[in-house]
Amino acid sequence: MPLVEVTRPKPHVCLVTLNEPGTLNAISFDLTTALYAVLDALRKDNDCSVVVLTGAGAGFCSGMNLEQMGLPPNSEGLPMSRIAIRSMQYISGLIPAMREIPQPIVAAINGPAYGGGLCLALGADIRLAGESATFCFAGVHHGLTGAEMGISYLLPRAVGSSYASEILLTGRRYDAGDASKMGLVSRVYPDGELLERALEMAAEIDALSTHGISMTKRVLWSSPECGSLTAAIDLEDRNQMLVRMTTKNFEESMLARREGRKPVFED
Repeated sequence: MPLVEVTRPKPHVCLVTLNEPGTLNAISFDLTTALYAVLDALRKDNDCSVVVLTGAGAGFCSGMNLEQMGLPPNSEGLPMSRIAIRSMQYISGLIPAMREIPQPIVAAINGPAYGGGLCLALGADIRLAGESATFCFAGVHHGLTGAEMGISYLLPRAVGSSYASEILLTGRRYDAGDASKMGLVSRVYPDGELLERALEMAAEIDALSTHGISMTKRVLWSSPECGSLTAAIDLEDRNQMLVRMTTKNFEESMLARREGRKPVFED
């Protein structure tokens, strides 16, 4: 079985499943390599407009596989100092890779999302949780820092600075209700409904303009890096005008409204 499985449960929707249920889908270098390959294939897949990310079995992702991590690719003959930094960079690069694909990613978080698993969830554009989902970043319990894989950048933007500091400085475990209250996830569903609800949301997004959605994702990721409100507005203005002037989507939307039907966007 592949370490990362890709299926197509609905038209234009790809379901990406981390497939190491025996370790609660813990992150190893082999799994990381497989996920990179899947993300690269999705980036080139013009028939896929939305991605749903979940974990096989009872967990989303339990963090790093501390027992069988392995070595990063192309590390033969390197001293441990270089292997260490290459290891961190290789795994941390997953988050920018998730950002770079044009399709929005809906995370269906089933069970634990710990450590690096919480980071993968933050790399998604939308986060939905099952009632059994739990969240934790326990680096401080191991005498390490409470930050890696971009979490110090992503988490405060998702939940605010106070909640982010609490999560990273205490290493506490939070349930799905806590995550919803903080804004870490947008919705919580019964476990048995989680995946279907995530696929329904993916289909809802797919019914819209693929081009408009991908450009919206790009702005949502880029705007937090702008230096001012004016810079963010300038970015939005250019993106909006680019889609408006290079497609007939707006005209189709107005025509469909007059005709009492759903628009068909050809981008």
